[in-house]
Order: sequence, then C-alpha cells, then structure tokens
Amino acid sequence: MTVRADFDKIELQLVRVLHTVITERSVSKAALRLNSSQPAVSAQLRRLRALTGDALLVRSGTGMTPTATALALLEPAARLLQDADTLFASRHRSGRGAGFDPSTANLRFRIAASDYLDPLFLPELVAHLQRSAPGVQLDLQPLSADFDYRRALAQGEVDLVIGNWLQPPEELHLARLFSDEVVCLVAEDHPAARLNARAWSVERYLASQHVAPMPLSAGQPGVIDQHLASQGLKRELAVRSAHFSQLPQMVARSLLVLTTGRLFCSRYVGQLPVRILRCPVLFPPLAYYQLWHEVGHASAALRWLREQVRDVARSLVPRAAASPRARAESPRP
Repeated sequence: MTVRADFDKIELQLVRVLHTVITERSVSKAALRLNSSQPAVSAQLRRLRALTGDALLVRSGTGMTPTATALALLEPAARLLQDADTLFASRHRSGRGAGFDPSTANLRFRIAASDYLDPLFLPELVAHLQRSAPGVQLDLQPLSADFDYRRALAQGEVDLVIGNWLQPPEELHLARLFSDEVVCLVAEDHPAARLNARAWSVERYLASQHVAPMPLSAGQPGVIDQHLASQGLKRELAVRSAHFSQLPQMVARSLLVLTTGRLFCSRYVGQLPVRILRCPVLFPPLAYYQLWHEVGHASAALRWLREQVRDVARSLVPRAAASPRARAESPRP
C-alpha cells in the first residue's frame, strides 16, 4: 500500500524534473531550463531520491555525475514525457508548429552541428531565432570524433544534430536540408589552376597534397575518403584539422587542395586568393541532414526548431548560387 501511495504522488512535472536534472547534470542548469528556481528543483530532486532510493546525481570533481540508476531511468522518463505529449497535445497536431508560441517561449535548444555546411549557416540561424523567439536560449556545440551524437540524442543531451553523412544512422529521424556539388578549392597560384580541364586529371588530383577535416567518427575516414576508398582510390592527406573554417586560409597560403561542397567554398572566393576547381573524381552530391531522436519527435517546440533550421539552410542555397563567386571556376576547357 505504501508503494502504491508513493506512486500515486508522482506527477508529470516530477518526471520532467527527473529527465532534465539527469541530462543537464546540474540543478541550477535544470532550474534555468525548466523556468523554475534552484530551491524548487532541489526539493523535487530530494523527492525523487526518496522515491527511487538512489542518489541520482553525485559530485564528481567540480561537477555532478548521474548514477547508473539515473542513467537507466533516463530513457523511460523520456518515453513517458513523449507519450504524455502525444496524449494531451494531439488536438494541436493539425497546425504547422501549433502548440508552441516562439514569441513567448522561454526554453533552451541544444544543437550539435558541423561547420562543413556553410560558414554563414550558424550565424544566420542564430539571428533568425533571435528575431523569431527572443526568449529562447541556444546551445551550439561542434561535431567531433569524441562526441557520441547518437547517445547524446537518445539521452536528450542535444535536441538536433546537423551535418553530412553518406549513410545516416537508421535509428534516427532525418530530414534532408539540401545537396551540394563536391568541388576542389585551391590557391590562385596552385599549378592546378593553370591547367586545362583535361590536364587536371584524377592522377594529378590524387598526387596533390590535400587538407581535410578530422572525421566525425573515430577510426573512420570522412565522407570524401570513404567514397574514394569505394572507388579503389586514395589521396595524400598532408594536413587534417578539427578547425574546418580555417581550412580555406590554409589553402590560400599553400599548395594544399581542399575537397568539399561548392556552397562552403563559394563564400571564400573573392575574400581570399583562392579558386574553385571541378573535382576530377566523380562524387555523388554531398547530402546535408538534420537528425533527431524519437525522444523529441512529437515535441511541438522541436518541430518548430526543425522547420526553422530547414528554412534557414535552404535560403542560403539560392543566394550562394546567384553570387558570381559561386561560378568562379578554373581550369576551363
């Protein structure tokens, strides 16, 4: 009877506090995200500890770490919140972005994104969200080989992941943002820039010194080298860097070749002494996606966020294509 009585005292907000405290690993950050006070969240955490018989969060160095029990409760809590959203918010499903008012919202979105897409994308997204949802806070973090974005999505540590993959993970929801042509970026005085189109061959391309970003998965090549390997080809990687936005500056001051999307490269033609070349190797288009987990699939706020990401990303493509920089290209036939 006591267990049943304790169970009956659990309200949905307490489950939300449980999920938020575990994912944020901080009472103060959880209070901010829940639009609550730190004493109130601390009191709810004490209730949760009494109900579960577990500490849930323990001190570790200068921060807090979830216990094994807390991590085991994370997924059931996320499912319960999702089911409640489905149950009580179904009447809002017909409207585009219904059930969420960005002009009055006060919450935090967390996005992990690569900077391969376009150097203007994240600044444009931030400006757009600031205009549309001034009370919303935004956490942006880079994708890297030591960041397990699949686990982070599943545990609610991030809401959305944006990048490019040859084969996105099957367990995640996805939406394609756009596709881009694979090209080469070289310095204006690079020998390849003086060749005609036929002389800039696959052999010359593979023999060049290349610069590339660090891969997103530890121990696995990036999408460019994955495709080359599938064709039985291999290039000479002279430099690999985690700072993708700095690669064009490296190219401009060296004989390195950067192979990536035309949209990214076009932003630097005219700003740096660089040129865009057609890639001698035939590549499929680079496909850029946003990925999310079932945990946040039905959330009206996150649906709205995904729509904003889609609109901002697609708005950049025609603007870049219309620029003379995007068409600047050598060698020529």
